[in-house]
Amino acid sequence: MAKKITSREENYSQWYLDVIDAAQLADSSPVRGCMIIRPHGYAIWENIQKELDRMFKETGVKNAYFPLFIPKSFLEKEAKHAEGFAKEVAIVTHHRLKQGENGKLVPDAPLEEPLIVRPTSETIMYDTFSRWIQSYRDLPLLINQWCNVVRWELRTRPFLRTMEFLWQEGHTVHATKEEADRETLAILEIYRKFTEEHLAVPVIAGYKTESEKFAGADYTTCIEAMMQDTKALQAGTSHMLGQNFAKSFEVKFLDEKGESRYAWQTSWGLSTRIIGALIMAHSDDKGLVLPPKIAPIQVVIIPIWGEKEEEKNNVFGAADNMAEKLKNLGLSVETDKRDARPGVKFFEWEKKGVPVRIEIGPKDLEADSMIVVRRDTGEKETVAMDSAEKRIPALLEEIQKGLYEKALKFRKDNMRAVNSWEEFTGYIPEAKEGEAEDAKSGKGGFLLAHWCGQAECEAKIKALTKATIRCIPFDQPEEDGRCVLCGGASKKRVIFAKAY
Repeated sequence: MAKKITSREENYSQWYLDVIDAAQLADSSPVRGCMIIRPHGYAIWENIQKELDRMFKETGVKNAYFPLFIPKSFLEKEAKHAEGFAKEVAIVTHHRLKQGENGKLVPDAPLEEPLIVRPTSETIMYDTFSRWIQSYRDLPLLINQWCNVVRWELRTRPFLRTMEFLWQEGHTVHATKEEADRETLAILEIYRKFTEEHLAVPVIAGYKTESEKFAGADYTTCIEAMMQDTKALQAGTSHMLGQNFAKSFEVKFLDEKGESRYAWQTSWGLSTRIIGALIMAHSDDKGLVLPPKIAPIQVVIIPIWGEKEEEKNNVFGAADNMAEKLKNLGLSVETDKRDARPGVKFFEWEKKGVPVRIEIGPKDLEADSMIVVRRDTGEKETVAMDSAEKRIPALLEEIQKGLYEKALKFRKDNMRAVNSWEEFTGYIPEAKEGEAEDAKSGKGGFLLAHWCGQAECEAKIKALTKATIRCIPFDQPEEDGRCVLCGGASKKRVIFAKAY
């Protein structure tokens, strides 16, 4: 018997794990903190990859691939970068095993220089860029790679935080600061547009604080999404690196006057954690809910038949004919002809989040119609066979739009301005000693509050409540105010929230 999905109200963390299991998105790995991405989960990642890759390439970005292993000395060249990743890296120190006295395998040949297993690729890429770039004619250099990275996380959760994960990382080199600034924001806009239009997840774009920015960057921009438990999830980041790495790795070029100049650089990335956002933004207590634009299977057709062979053949023929019509429209369609009870199949596809289910039985054939069920609301309607080619695409658009509007309304209902510490802690209370990081307390949500700009005050708020500054929104107007904690002068509100 299928395992029951824990309700969100009962235990949100367990609900998340149950949905992943029920939808067959991922499985546990023999290696602690890693996950096996199952075919249905990987198909979602492939759709994400396909669409983002197209969007990147439209701006002139080209794909490449760089090694998984990075010399330890490379990481040490940029001090802030080294400090930022020092606690997360995995290190290879030997390249061979031998049999020890007790019969167990032990390390044998030490490496001349330890190798870092890629946590991010700035260092190895920029060493290469220093040889690729000679003059202004070689710029801009716009490179992206799709790969895996390893960060030694202590507390892991599938998709959201794993020791090994998949992502894309873009790295660009420019002649001027202005060009690099534009690139940083242009990529963030691609992330925003993709996340909202394809994943149906509304986001807020803004700057990270100095304390939260990428190690080695001049500044970091991000998009932040709200999950159904009112926590924030960082969905993508784009960093303006300035000339920091260029000076560490001698990324120079000769300008039009023949003078040597350091280049300006950006880096940006989006990972499989976005699948975690997708799950938590839309899914329900029945299982996964997927927006049609990213669903690997947009329509599942389920033939229903009795004991007569002729009846079965007629229903199968109608199902195949309908599948062919919808596929010709460019839709992804699956026909489930397995010999199992209809209810069992309904339940399975519901858990996997397929946006539209079509049921075709003998009575439907007599009426020249079919039953159409939408996953997001469960609503059923009878659709004439000859209307399907218009109705099904229109229904998929309705579902896509509806999921976005529902998520946007939820965020609006759980986002508010607060003006005092008492008001702040009314929504995000001070954390109790020993309280788990994902413990639910207060109403939570996104709190727009004034902040004095001091890192000490930011750190104290985090220590007291576990809430962090998610971003300084781009569209937040300036207004005179007082820091929600210390009372210091402030010109703009920032977003505080608990986060994944």
